[in-house]
Amino acid sequence: MAEEVLIPLAGKIIPHLTGSLLAVAFLTSFGSSMLYGYNLAVVNSPAGYIKDFFNKTALSRNGKGLSGETLTLMYSLTVSVFAIGGLLGSLIVGVLVTRFGRKGTVVKTTVLVFIAGSLMGFSRSCGSPEMVILGRFITGIHSGISLSVVPMYLGEIAPKNLRGFLGLVPSIFIGTGVFAAQILGLHELLGKEEHWPLFLSVVVVPTLIQLMLLPWFPESPRYLLIEKHNVHATITALKWYRSNCNIQAEIEEMQEEQHSLTSVKTLSVWNLLLDDTVRWQVLSVVVINIGMQLSGIDATHLSFMRYLSVCCVVGIIAGFCIGPAGIPFLVTAELFKQSHRPAAYIVGGSLNWLSNFTVGFVFPFLQMSAGSYCYLVFASICLTVAVYVYMVIPETKNKTFMEISQMFSNKEAVQETQCLLLVDHLKLKKMNGYGVLENHSSEFESSSSVP
Repeated sequence: MAEEVLIPLAGKIIPHLTGSLLAVAFLTSFGSSMLYGYNLAVVNSPAGYIKDFFNKTALSRNGKGLSGETLTLMYSLTVSVFAIGGLLGSLIVGVLVTRFGRKGTVVKTTVLVFIAGSLMGFSRSCGSPEMVILGRFITGIHSGISLSVVPMYLGEIAPKNLRGFLGLVPSIFIGTGVFAAQILGLHELLGKEEHWPLFLSVVVVPTLIQLMLLPWFPESPRYLLIEKHNVHATITALKWYRSNCNIQAEIEEMQEEQHSLTSVKTLSVWNLLLDDTVRWQVLSVVVINIGMQLSGIDATHLSFMRYLSVCCVVGIIAGFCIGPAGIPFLVTAELFKQSHRPAAYIVGGSLNWLSNFTVGFVFPFLQMSAGSYCYLVFASICLTVAVYVYMVIPETKNKTFMEISQMFSNKEAVQETQCLLLVDHLKLKKMNGYGVLENHSSEFESSSSVP
């Protein structure tokens, strides 16, 4: 375990990145987040081979092949069922992280990858297109879970000055997964017809590496203290991740949050939506998750503007990976206390996958009706989200979870005060019209000025 570099500043100790933190960030992202990016792109290059397999299977079963419409429908189902699985995974992540913990959920859900990889890997030898579709659905469930739980885990184990860096590691690996799928899909590697089942099932390799190494690392200290009330395990985990830093200060910060939650249990999604104290946080999660997918990142298939369009697409993807790709999940971890966090991830993840599916379904029709101008719709959405983020979401850098929550509470209090002042002003204005309250208010002002 690597030693931390500690820099005293104004009487404080600033923890730096340790080998343990970096290892956990890379292991969880490599074995989980990267699979999301890989599975997004893996069905593109072998599309013809998969359709041919579907057609040959139908011919052997029924004595006749599939029509063009039916074949297209089956392939579309193979692609889109991944998003349906992702939606399901995002809906159950709250239950999983509460019961098994953050690291525990990452480790236990690896079984989904092995099941899916086996189904897709042996689908051709078994002559079963259903195994391909079911395998895609199960990988979607795993991706829906990992997209939420990995940023949650990293956000809770990281010191406040490193949350931003560690939170972006998963988004980097998502882009790496897309790139890996495109490289492995080359004809010289796994792009041949006889290799497409292996191409789909190779996801088990990074997950196996993750499963071999990640269990040796501790669970999230915040989960151990706030939800499991295990102080000894919390101290052990902090020593693992924060060698020689001020552990007592971090324990006290967690206990402060724990005390604020003594009368609050882990909220359901419905209770989260009804909780007025976090309405701005919930609205922020809704906006950034919908905006992430409605930015048009999943519609990058252009047939015009040739070289310029390629540059634009590369620029969009690069900008997306270093910004919006990881921020929604990172921000969700930062904006909520421990009791609200699982439900918030369910809301954000569900909207993310629904928006993903919506873009994929609507974009072809939008492009047919508006042509290249359809991207103005996405540009408008991006601008709207950017304005909202600038105006509403505060800077969370180097802030504790309690401090971030307090900033939103202050925003809520200021807005309520402004509303009350506006109502009182209207009442005063109306009553002053009758010459009634003006004298009384003057007397009150003069009396209140007397010490």
